[in-house]
Amino acid sequence: MCLALRWLWLSGLPCIVTNTGGACHTERMISIDLARKLRDAGLEWLPREGDRFMIPDRDLEDHVFSVSEMTIEVRRFAEGKRIMFNGAVEWALDSIMQQEVIWLPSEAQLRDRLGSAFRTLRREPDGFRCDIAVGNDTLTFTAADPAEAYGAALLALMEDPEGMLRVIVGDD
Repeated sequence: MCLALRWLWLSGLPCIVTNTGGACHTERMISIDLARKLRDAGLEWLPREGDRFMIPDRDLEDHVFSVSEMTIEVRRFAEGKRIMFNGAVEWALDSIMQQEVIWLPSEAQLRDRLGSAFRTLRREPDGFRCDIAVGNDTLTFTAADPAEAYGAALLALMEDPEGMLRVIVGDD
């Protein structure tokens, strides 16, 4: 039986299994290490329903949470956004500051963040290849799954402010 938001490992890669209308669907997630690097590089997260995140440094690293109106919601306070856990008394965690969690962006969110730099994603014999354009250069990133390839490309852009500026401005 498929449980909503059950943690699985397929081929050594983390994924989420969801049950929609009786059918199970899997969606690959980027690694926590890559998600942490993207956060540290300045990737901004504007939480919305369905977004996934994990809580580091509280013995909860093996759990993936999902923003949901029913159980986990985001509220704005003077000190910043807090992620509220409704009905989670047994965890002894009513809320946590957004900056204390690590967002696990989806494949689509990562591709969207690449913007006009994104050129192609191709299946290769050993995984996936993501090509991005920065000025006149094409940069290639390979990974076992599309989300990791997109994430690696985005991280490279974020770590190269000059390259990111060329993408934003469209300067060749």
